[in-house]
Amino acid sequence: MEGLLRIRTAVVGLVGVTVFGTLGYLLLGFTLLEALYQTVTTVGTVGFREVHPLGPAGQVFTIVLIVVGVGTVLYNLGVILEAVTEGHLREHLRRRRMDKNIAAMTSHVVICGYGRVGRAAADFLTGMGHEVVVVDSDPERFATLEGTAYIVGDVTDDAVLRAAGIERARALIAALDTDADTVYVTLSARALRPDLVIIARARTTGSKVKMGLAGATRAINPQRIGGRRMAVFALQPEVAEFLDVVMHDEDLDFRIQDVHVDAGSDLADRSLGELDLRTRTGGLVLALRRGEGEQFVPHPSDECLVRAGSVLIALGTQAELDALAALGRA
Repeated sequence: MEGLLRIRTAVVGLVGVTVFGTLGYLLLGFTLLEALYQTVTTVGTVGFREVHPLGPAGQVFTIVLIVVGVGTVLYNLGVILEAVTEGHLREHLRRRRMDKNIAAMTSHVVICGYGRVGRAAADFLTGMGHEVVVVDSDPERFATLEGTAYIVGDVTDDAVLRAAGIERARALIAALDTDADTVYVTLSARALRPDLVIIARARTTGSKVKMGLAGATRAINPQRIGGRRMAVFALQPEVAEFLDVVMHDEDLDFRIQDVHVDAGSDLADRSLGELDLRTRTGGLVLALRRGEGEQFVPHPSDECLVRAGSVLIALGTQAELDALAALGRA
């Protein structure tokens, strides 16, 4: 930022000297083109002849313009050389390209905070082929980040969230250093996007309730989840390994995915037996929830009715799950 400010200052100074010289020669009786030409040749020290013979006033003015103008040109050359040498210009152009890429993103995930939890979430999402925009106030955290869009800024500022494309995002993950900042970001994000999926990191069990009240779709305590997973691995290692592989192994074809049933879709208001999804798509329905707030029904029977607004949890290859999801869309 300091390098860009110096470049802007240098450019403004050069424009100012050009305007100053042009106005001075206009007052000495030059035409606009003559005044601009005389200013440029004088400041550039190219040694061309004078457009018109100069009297004492013109000579004094030219001396002043040479001293000020040449100093400004030398300063500009130094700033530009430093910018190219130290990478300020390259970083500016890279930032411009990244901002354009972010502006073109849709259905991406905004990750607020690039600590251990935020970094793990970003790595998983990008590994699965999803677009991600990471926001953090500490530029040092992005020193080794490659191939992922990021913004250095305060996520408690609505303008920063808008710059990250929150209006077009599919979800937001808040993984900040303090629960207070996470609650604040959750409130801001919910106000900007009432329909946004917001996943908030809770450092303590008690803060999960507050984050839910602030508008988080889910509040997660990574330490608690990590401890439970370790306990499951200790008691049922095969089950835990299967779920871990299905959910997190990028090389495995099989996935577990939720499928939402829209009103008017091929799945709405029909029983699972009538739909015969295993034959039609290859996907296996593991559980079903008929509406928001209701409990999941594990291993639903063929007589189970699928209503509009239901959510199916299915196991299958990505192609099978995509086919099942297509049936759920209106």
